[in-house]
Amino acid sequence: MNDYHERLARLLLEKNEQLSYNQARTWVELMWEDFETNAAKAGRDYLGSEMTERIVRQWIENYGNRLHEFVARNPKYKHFLNPDDKTIN
Repeated sequence: MNDYHERLARLLLEKNEQLSYNQARTWVELMWEDFETNAAKAGRDYLGSEMTERIVRQWIENYGNRLHEFVARNPKYKHFLNPDDKTIN
């Protein structure tokens, strides 16, 4: 799992220079968890880490350059994306 998260965090850093590594890693972990949780709630069969990576990669490609703007509009999530915080596990 860490390999997937690492690759995706590096991709996000390429797309958005305003994020720190810890912020990028946290974003990846949040998106990963969000996709898998919502798929499970919808009753979908688990399609594996490769599918989750593909979806999160697509989100990064489409929205990665603007993710830093999210906290400005949604301050209740600020504690997740504080540049000094460690990644969530």
